[in-house]
Amino acid sequence: MKPKRPRIALFGGSFNPPGNHHRAIARWLVKQFDQVLVIPCGPRPDKPSTNEIEPIYRAAMVDMTFRGMEKVQVELFDLERESFSRTYELIEKYEAQGEIWNVIGTDLIRGGANEESVIQREWSSGKELWKTGNFVVVTRPNTAFDKKDLPPHNVLLEIGEKGSSSHIREAIFHGQVVDEDLTPEVRRYIARHGLYRGMHANRTTRFQPDELKPMLVVDDSNPAATKISKKLGMTSHPEPNVIYVIGGDGAMLRAIRKYWRMRLPFYGINAGHLGFLLNESPPPISPGHQLTLHQLPLLWVETENARGEKHADVAFNDAWGERASGQTAWIQVTVNGKEQIPKLLADAALVSTAAGSASYARAMGAQALPFNTPTLLLVGSNVLMPIGWKSAVLPLDSEVKFSALDPVKRPLNGYIDGVFQGVIQNMLVRLSHTASVELVFDPAHDPAEKLARIQFPTQNS
Repeated sequence: MKPKRPRIALFGGSFNPPGNHHRAIARWLVKQFDQVLVIPCGPRPDKPSTNEIEPIYRAAMVDMTFRGMEKVQVELFDLERESFSRTYELIEKYEAQGEIWNVIGTDLIRGGANEESVIQREWSSGKELWKTGNFVVVTRPNTAFDKKDLPPHNVLLEIGEKGSSSHIREAIFHGQVVDEDLTPEVRRYIARHGLYRGMHANRTTRFQPDELKPMLVVDDSNPAATKISKKLGMTSHPEPNVIYVIGGDGAMLRAIRKYWRMRLPFYGINAGHLGFLLNESPPPISPGHQLTLHQLPLLWVETENARGEKHADVAFNDAWGERASGQTAWIQVTVNGKEQIPKLLADAALVSTAAGSASYARAMGAQALPFNTPTLLLVGSNVLMPIGWKSAVLPLDSEVKFSALDPVKRPLNGYIDGVFQGVIQNMLVRLSHTASVELVFDPAHDPAEKLARIQFPTQNS
């Protein structure tokens, strides 16, 4: 007998925002299926509301809503690529992994008995999907439907919890209470970033938790960090609301890369040198004491090797291509699809965020920037040609591509936040649409003062 194939539920939607009614659906699905894949969609022409807020916020809220749910996995590829995968495309993507079931609402099946449902009339390959596909049909309270309209292969899911994303958006816009509609974490996230209020979201805001419940990340290789940790006498909370990083900027960088999908604010305590991303002491917890929170986007980086194999990852600081032999690298540099440097003769070429500009970009000769400056840096190391060129400041939405012009004689090594990616043919770098991090600082922290210390060194430095 053939082994039984895993049953996989594809739970797609705009999740704008994700609410408790979505969690209720997921709780039922995990009882019936081996795996539940939550797939928030990118921009949709038939749903203008998906463009009301930036995808980076929707990605964070979806991760928060479904975090910790057994057998539930959030897939962000559509949000990252700003695409909308059709149902048949999702089935093709996952059908090798098991038996696929599509989660839909009753609004999509009305008229199905007469071949007039939305699925049959409007979906790509809809008529074929209706006949052959598997559907979990979610019914809402007090919403009538005709069972004759059900597709041939269906399972009914009746949930007693009311809720809709459109209702939540409207309620927030009018200042109404939505405590029962959202998880507490998502509710606080919406409030601090000012989402769904008809205004631009807040990248810099205030953070005032009633209680700090830390998850401790300590650089054990740093004696000063372990000393601070022992002095604090803290242990990690089982349900943290902030990540304490004790160490230097390198420790913070590693913690961000490892834990950013937890979607918790990071508070760094400096046990290193300058500590651009860190505070000098733990935050005081007292009534009315507010911390400053900055939401910073990460870079999305795709590397491609000579065999055409692609790998994507995110970076907080930078990504670069570096010569892999004794020969100077020959690198073609394009920005937004336009060739800007046909042949860069250099040891390396790098793209950096403003937050990473005080790191390797500065070592290459670029000017360090305030960490929340809305720009990217493009930098060359030991540039021979073009003569005199060192760096360029680019708009935040720029897309940069490095290509090895002579990959046999002058191969390129790829690095993402200092992590080796192997020999690469191409590297594509842009701002991520899903990956971000919230950094928290005490108001006494002055990043401008730390930047000044490297820009205006004293004789004793």
